[in-house]
Amino acid sequence: LKLPLTEREIPVIADSYVDKEFGTGCVKITPAHDFNDYAVGQRHGLPMISVLTLDAKINENAPAAYQGMDRFVARKQMVADLDALGLLDSVKPHKLMVPRGDRTNVVIEPMLTDQWFMAMSKPAPEGTYFPGKSIAEVALEKVANGEIKFVPENWTTTYNQWLNNIQDWCISRQLWWGHQIPAWYGDNGEIFVARDAAEAQQKANAAGYTGKLRRDEDVLDTWFSSALVPFSTMGWPEDTPDMRHFMPSSVLVTGFDIIFFWVARMVMMTAHFTGKIPFHTVYVHGLVRDSSGQKMSKSKGNTLDPIDLIDGIGVDALAEKRTKGLMNPKQAANIDKATRKEFADGIPPYGTDALRFTMASYASLGRNINFDLGRCEGYRNFCNKLWNIARYIEDIVGDFPDREEVKPHNSADHWILTKLQRFQENISDDLDNYRFSEAYDKLYHFVWNDFADWYIEASKAAPNKLLLAHLLESILTLAHPFAPFV
Repeated sequence: LKLPLTEREIPVIADSYVDKEFGTGCVKITPAHDFNDYAVGQRHGLPMISVLTLDAKINENAPAAYQGMDRFVARKQMVADLDALGLLDSVKPHKLMVPRGDRTNVVIEPMLTDQWFMAMSKPAPEGTYFPGKSIAEVALEKVANGEIKFVPENWTTTYNQWLNNIQDWCISRQLWWGHQIPAWYGDNGEIFVARDAAEAQQKANAAGYTGKLRRDEDVLDTWFSSALVPFSTMGWPEDTPDMRHFMPSSVLVTGFDIIFFWVARMVMMTAHFTGKIPFHTVYVHGLVRDSSGQKMSKSKGNTLDPIDLIDGIGVDALAEKRTKGLMNPKQAANIDKATRKEFADGIPPYGTDALRFTMASYASLGRNINFDLGRCEGYRNFCNKLWNIARYIEDIVGDFPDREEVKPHNSADHWILTKLQRFQENISDDLDNYRFSEAYDKLYHFVWNDFADWYIEASKAAPNKLLLAHLLESILTLAHPFAPFV
């Protein structure tokens, strides 16, 4: 296609990615600056031409008139130039999903840069624990053969979908903090990967390079470092007592949103470097959100500090806490206003056990949890109920009697012992199978309804002291995972 202004040939290609019904059905392709265009460019062997510098200015690959301009300034200037040349037909708004940074809300421009990648589907070499298999393949097998199981089991599907469609992992990041990439560069593009600078220099000398070496400034992806946790914290590569005792561990408790980012990568890395699995079971819980269903974050100013729920906090101190150190200080006024509206009287002290009860009641197998202070208040009342039950029984029993066989005296005693036995069996089964909210619900109803409201009232005329002592001790033992301090 000949354009009179530049006499430059522009290739025209046909690709199924283009929606013929949208606009003219003809679009430009910029493989270096769009994820979908990049895929189109790969399919058609198009050159990857980057037109941006790292600080989002126009580089030398663009016409001279625009070089050095900020991206937004350049775009306006290009439209003005087209209009001045009589080549602009119209400018129409349309819905375009523009990616923005989570913290700064600045528009993100996709662009090609040099990065380090880790091969996900490349077979491991001889001498490794699983030669001939990729680390993703091994991670899939560990779940498929039952060595690792998910609770609830349906999250296995999410795990498998990620690993079956995995791409090579970009493990380098341009951040201030992290594990620095262990690579050194020579003046002519030589690359030497080593454990430290001395080893890199040795490799350079062996390769005949005698010049200075410059270490890569990038750091490893946070999830790369996190994936090493199961074994790197145990003294690996040494065969330490901790490695022998804690590898693999029993249960990993985590949220559904990082099954791929963390769980799958821990499985891959641990298997590759140790030949073992990192854990036997992955218990997946929902995410705790604020009362309106928004994800809690410091930038939104809607987080709740557990210490404030335990000890209580005044509204002034809470507002100050939520508006301090914001990524965008301009949001402080709105956050302060919203905080004072939602917590006009601050947060009363609920105590540690009431908060633990609250979180246990939320530990169902759903995805999202909207945090409600009203629940904390209800479970604080339940803790008070436990306390009052204990005081009542201690007043009747006095010093706890020596362990003797507990014998029922009447039908009420028979009834409560039968209830206790069934309750103990059911709550143990719930805890063994990670049904924490159901376990707590059974505890709540047994204590409040069966024991306090019914049996204690029925036994007041002729209390069975041994049985009362046994019941209190049993209840406090069963409540201990939820309320250890009470």
